[in-house]
Amino acid sequence: MPTIEVIAPYLEQVSFGALAGFAAGYALKKLGKLVAVALGLLFIFIQLLAYYGFVTINWIEVQRRIDPLLESQSLGRAWGWVVAVLTHNVTFAAAFVPGFLLGLRRG
Repeated sequence: MPTIEVIAPYLEQVSFGALAGFAAGYALKKLGKLVAVALGLLFIFIQLLAYYGFVTINWIEVQRRIDPLLESQSLGRAWGWVVAVLTHNVTFAAAFVPGFLLGLRRG
């Protein structure tokens, strides 16, 4: 049976990985909320400009350009990129990803 001296380095890596993952997920969710607020305020500002006749918005063109970014394949690639960047050269990635998902959920 392995002793605590043998297991301790692995426990440290797993616990640090889970903690780092949770913090990154939590921060990313908070950042996402901040981006959503900024986009909402931008939309309101643009609509005010359109309402008062300063600009004209071609919403069909906006939708045509945005829709491909919201398809599941594009979102899947974006998610894969985020995980790849956050776990690059990280020895504790196995604990990082569950902690990251938990941080996203709790944030």
